[in-house]
Order: sequence, then C-alpha cells, then structure tokens
Amino acid sequence: MHQMKTIICQFSKKPFVRNVVIMTSGTAAAQLIAVAASPIITRLYGPEVYGMMGVFQSTAQIIVPIAALTYPVAIVLPKSDQDAKGIMRLSIYISIALSVLSLLLLLIFNKPIVELFNIEEIAPYTFLFPLVILFSGLMQVNEQWLIRTKQFRITAKTMFYRSLFINGGRVGIGFYYPVAAVLISLTAVENGFRALMMRLHIRKSTYKLNDSDYNKSPLKSLAKKYKNFPIYRSPHVFISALSQNMPVLLLTFFFGPASAGFFAIGRTVLNVPSQLIGKSIGDVFYPRISEAINKKEHITKPIIKATVALFIVGIIPYGIIMAFGPSIFSLVFGSDWSTAGEYARWMAFWVFCMFLNRPSTKALPAMFAQAFQLKYATFTLVIRFLAFVTGYYFFSDDLIALAFFSIVAGLLSLGLIMLTLLISKKFDMENVKG
Repeated sequence: MHQMKTIICQFSKKPFVRNVVIMTSGTAAAQLIAVAASPIITRLYGPEVYGMMGVFQSTAQIIVPIAALTYPVAIVLPKSDQDAKGIMRLSIYISIALSVLSLLLLLIFNKPIVELFNIEEIAPYTFLFPLVILFSGLMQVNEQWLIRTKQFRITAKTMFYRSLFINGGRVGIGFYYPVAAVLISLTAVENGFRALMMRLHIRKSTYKLNDSDYNKSPLKSLAKKYKNFPIYRSPHVFISALSQNMPVLLLTFFFGPASAGFFAIGRTVLNVPSQLIGKSIGDVFYPRISEAINKKEHITKPIIKATVALFIVGIIPYGIIMAFGPSIFSLVFGSDWSTAGEYARWMAFWVFCMFLNRPSTKALPAMFAQAFQLKYATFTLVIRFLAFVTGYYFFSDDLIALAFFSIVAGLLSLGLIMLTLLISKKFDMENVKG
C-alpha cells in the first residue's frame, strides 16, 4: 500500500500530469455549469429555437478555426519568445483584416450567401459573423500564448468564467425573453468575453508579455517561415470543421430546425468528456510534443500512451450513452428531447473516436504534416457527406441518415490514428537520427 501511494505521488508530480489536472479542473467546473444549465435551457427555449442556435453555432464553428488563418497554432513552436510574439502580432492583424473583409462581403452579398449555404433560419444574424471572426482570432492568440508559457491555470479559469457568463445569460434572460436572438447573440460574443478575461490575467501574470518586444521580429519572415499553416492547416481545419458540423446543416436542410436542435443538444452532452479530458490533454500534449521534437526525442510512444489513456477514460461515459441514450435524455431534458437521445446513441461512436484521435490531431502539425491533414480532411468530408445522403436517399429518415454518418465518421477517425502512428514512426527515424 505504501509503495502504491509513493507511485501515485510521484506520478502526480510529473509536469504533464499536473498540467492536465489543472486544465481538467477548470474545464470540469465549466462543464458542470453547462450541464446544470442545459435542462433549464432546453425547457425554456424548445427544440426549434435551440436548433436555430445550433445552425448559427455550427456555421460559426466552421469559420472560427480560420479566423487568423491558423497562425496562432504556430505560437507554441518557436524557440524564442520574440518570434512567438511576432506571430501573435501577425495573427491579430490577419483577424482584423478578415473581419473587415467578411463585413464588406455580407454588406454586398448577404442574400446570395444565405441562399448558397442554406442558412435562411439565421439570416437576420449573419452580420454577427465578423464579430465572431475577430473575437475568435483574439481568443486563439491569447490561448496559444498561455499554452506556450504553460500558464494553464489562467486557461482553466477563463473556461469557467466563459461558461458562467454564457450559460447564466441563457438562463437569466431566457426566463423573460426565450427567443433565438438571445442564444445566438451570446454565442457570438462568448469568445470575445474569454479573450478579454485572458488578456486581463496575462497582464497580471508573472510571465510578462512585453508589448515593446513585438517590433523585434519581422512579420514577413515569420509569415514565410510558418506558411504551411495558412497554406495547408487553414484549409484543413476549415474542411474538418465543415465535415464535423455538416450534420446540423444537412438535418436543417432535409428535416427542419427541430432536427438540428436534437443534434445540437446531443452533441453538447457528448462533447462533455471531450472538453473535460480530451481538450485538456490535447492542449498540454501539443507543447510537450513540440518540446520533444526540438530535443530530438521519440514521439510515437507518447502518442500511443495518450490515446490508450483516452480510451480507458472515455469507454464508460460513451458506452452508457450508446446503451441508455433515449432514457437519459428524456429524464434530464424533458420528454420533448427523447429523439435527441436516439441521435446521441448513434453519435456516441463517432464522438468517442474523435475523442481518441485528439493526440494524433495535435501531433501532426508539430511534425509539419499539414499537407497530409488537408488531404485526409478532404477525403473525410466527401465520404461523410455521401454516407449521410445515402441514408437520406434510401430511407428518408433522419435517424438512419445520422447513423450512417456517425459510423463512417467514427471509422475515419480511427483510420487517422493509425496513419498518424505510421507518420510519427517515420518522423522519429529522421528526427532522432538528424
């Protein structure tokens, strides 16, 4: 027993484990608020209103990752803080430019854009997207700086603050004004709120961010050095986000906003383990892998270990949803949401497989495998689309279409893990030898 306690104590003192615990604690608090608020929110707003928010949220999630052309992801990689700060400055400029450009496009082409992407349900709220782009870019810059400097406590705190602000607003305002505008407006500003909280904490932190250092790094050379991010990673994350949010858009198009609402609440519940554990491990794992590469260490083994750990953690919660989804959703969210439980039962396999591939998706950019990610994401988008459309065409049933999509999407995620391990083994041979 004493030896076991010693092993646990030593394990808990490891920096990686300690940082994961810090991130998980903040995420757990944020998720606890979201989970506690969800039964109230679903009863206040109903499936159709929630579905409209789901359409806006899914559309936002497609554009959010490319708010700064993914340059913020490169903030973790340079050896010097000077270059990292230069990338931060470059990312902010790009976010502002894309925000202004998107506003001009909406002013000129709003109606054709709404019709092209079939988002008539949220047409009155499309002018919030430039704000989404700007706020997301600022949030990503601050988040990646905190990851680089291992200030995970600040990241954890701001997750909690954002959840408290957004879910508190949804509940508080919803008692008096339960309409889609409330849910959509709060969704649009949530990243801006978190970016502000991060910035305030960064200014107070012991690891100072000296603004005067920005001008020491030429932006043109940094943009060129990390050009793989906008050239390969940016299209990849756009296609990947489009692929993951495709079901909401297709369900809305073929079956109406209520179906999108069922999917949205199902995904919210299923993402709890992913946000609680998967993202925390991923955010800590990324700088750990980058550091290992800089030190000429093997990275295949850490990828396998992290993936196995996620399997052990995730099999129970996702297995429970697969077995008892409809009963759980009816009990927690009300009888109107039983269909969401049926959705979640099939989605659980897909989300669990995505949960498992978090270390792989974090390791690939560190190995400069963005070109591979782009090709695989494009392939995945096409196959997932065909799977959903096949289910709809032959059965005209929303649940069957989603089941086809989820099974195929899950298998593709498992395939990504296997291919990542092959790439990492080859990378280890070249990097360690070099």
